[in-house]
Amino acid sequence: MYVFAERGYPETDLEVVGARAGVSKGSVYRYFRSKAALFLATVDHGMKQLTAVIEAQRNLQGDALDSIARAIRAYLEFFEQHPAFVELLIQERAQFRHRKKPTYFRHREANLGPWRELIGDLIQKGRMRDIPVERITTVVGDLLYGTMFTNYFAGRKRAVDEQLTDILDIVWHGILGERERGRPRGNNC
Repeated sequence: MYVFAERGYPETDLEVVGARAGVSKGSVYRYFRSKAALFLATVDHGMKQLTAVIEAQRNLQGDALDSIARAIRAYLEFFEQHPAFVELLIQERAQFRHRKKPTYFRHREANLGPWRELIGDLIQKGRMRDIPVERITTVVGDLLYGTMFTNYFAGRKRAVDEQLTDILDIVWHGILGERERGRPRGNNC
């Protein structure tokens, strides 16, 4: 993974990849038909690692809201610990624009089912507002995706716990004061 992140997709030679893995270039081609196939498999592997880390948090016993908070923390920690993977996501978009959906979004969509169920249950129990589950997962997912890239591009060094606290405060409590929450708003706001 790190060879692509360090050198960039166009500049990565499979001979170097093989050397780092302790195999020949021919051995690399035995498992991957092309450099593109290896690159995309690398991105897919990273997404599987991220998914496993997040799902482990959802599957722990305890309160559902705590599961969401743990999953958000795991997401932030994963990208803090694997900045090279962020670079691969950027390169995938640049080099494989023709793909209908980047690997990140394919995995995100494929793994939302249990989270949709959890959020639906929270709504049914009156613990979350009765708004479409898809709206919640999209907004929170987009918030985290943007946070990941902002951290990477801006070189933010804020602690994960500090970011988690800010995200949860805004997501759980919003930004409006009590007086403003009930005030009618126009559709153009």
